[in-house]
Amino acid sequence: MVLMIIQLLIVLGALWVGSRYGSLALGAISGIGLALLVFGFGLKPGTPPTDVIYIIIAAVTCAGIMQASGGMDWLIQIAERLLRKHPDRITFLAPLCTFFLTVLVGTGHVVYTLMPIICDIALKKGIRPERPCGVASIASQVGITCSPIAAAVVAFVSISNANGFDITIPKVLMISIPACLCGLMAAATASYKRGLDLDKDPKFQAKLKDPQQRAYIYGNNATTLDLEIPQSAKNAVYIFLGALAIIVFFAIFQNLLPSYDTLRAVKGASDVSITPDVTVTADQLVKAKLEVAGVTEMFKKPLAMNLVIQIVMISAAALMIIFCKAAPKKAVAGPVWQSGMVAVVAIYGIAWLADTYFSNYLGEMQVMLEGVVRDYPWSIALVFFLVSVLINSQGAVVVAMLPLAYKLGIAGPVLLGVLPSVYGYFFIPNYPSDIATVNFDRSGTTVIGKYLLNHSFMMPGLICVFTSTVVAYLLSMLFY
Repeated sequence: MVLMIIQLLIVLGALWVGSRYGSLALGAISGIGLALLVFGFGLKPGTPPTDVIYIIIAAVTCAGIMQASGGMDWLIQIAERLLRKHPDRITFLAPLCTFFLTVLVGTGHVVYTLMPIICDIALKKGIRPERPCGVASIASQVGITCSPIAAAVVAFVSISNANGFDITIPKVLMISIPACLCGLMAAATASYKRGLDLDKDPKFQAKLKDPQQRAYIYGNNATTLDLEIPQSAKNAVYIFLGALAIIVFFAIFQNLLPSYDTLRAVKGASDVSITPDVTVTADQLVKAKLEVAGVTEMFKKPLAMNLVIQIVMISAAALMIIFCKAAPKKAVAGPVWQSGMVAVVAIYGIAWLADTYFSNYLGEMQVMLEGVVRDYPWSIALVFFLVSVLINSQGAVVVAMLPLAYKLGIAGPVLLGVLPSVYGYFFIPNYPSDIATVNFDRSGTTVIGKYLLNHSFMMPGLICVFTSTVVAYLLSMLFY
């Protein structure tokens, strides 16, 4: 028990130190924790989440190529037109725009271009920018559990299917999208009259007395409406949306996918000796695809969805390069591709570290948590949320914690219901989108706070995640 606690502290310490450095450090420093567990304590290494990593690489490559073509500018321009047409409703419309941009692209980092526009519209309408900016930043991350190409959703589906819960990407989105929209609207409603109006805020009015401050606050005019979007950029968006439609189509109609001969264990097969030094169980035979007379049988298995996503995304990226003037070098230098590669390293290191620890102590954890899991299965949402506070990646939380949840005996519908709870990294305001939002708000109303946790994202974040999780849980129990 003492060793188990010491090793858990090593895991948590690696995550904490990595989160302090940020970016690639979160995954890289997890490697130090992994080395200590394996070489220092002799734990058996877990399995790195290669399938999820491949999907992220394919998806962010496609999204990055679309950004390089100018397609992202067109999406931002469409969103800006909507916001400027209804400036008085910006507290509700801004989070919807950032949410659906994330749903389409699979990453919340698209918010950087839209956030200055949100702030500009709010200032010119006399609305306290903290109101739309705070909830819009939250919405840009909430959309990750609602995107068909986001790592969190794809990982949830693949891990669930491997653990006997037959779920598809569209079925996940049918729960997560309405639930998260309810959460966002609840957060927006709570933010609608948040704080003092600008004309009654003494701190803001004091800034306006300084001519330089006044010029800084009202002098800039952030907009994308003056950009001339070429047809090639629009075509790139059409290709990207077409790729998403193909993925969703095949996720619904998997019987239309090509099938291949695959081996599976005959029911009731027991341990079988393959070679003098290799003994495997029937389940391992399926994974290894070993053909043994009388133990395995041939059956037709459709192409796996993780491969479908990779093939479609990479093909779409190629089409954009060929037909939409998208420069690969520009894509590699863009924020979408770079943030995606950071996520790859984070998931690689964090998930491998977590799997190594949990797989070695699964029996002990089942004994300790059996009563809680049996009586309060929804309490796993608290675990997901707390882990997410340390790990700035929803995909990494899913990959690291979902296998453990299934092994603890928690039912798939319950886990689907608590999926929105994997977003908790707004709690400590060190995520790039939150920090950027504070900097974009020229009025100074969106703040981190003197005591760190009293920041502009805490209230909308807690309301959104709590409401989304409750609604998702109720929907999942109703339909599954």
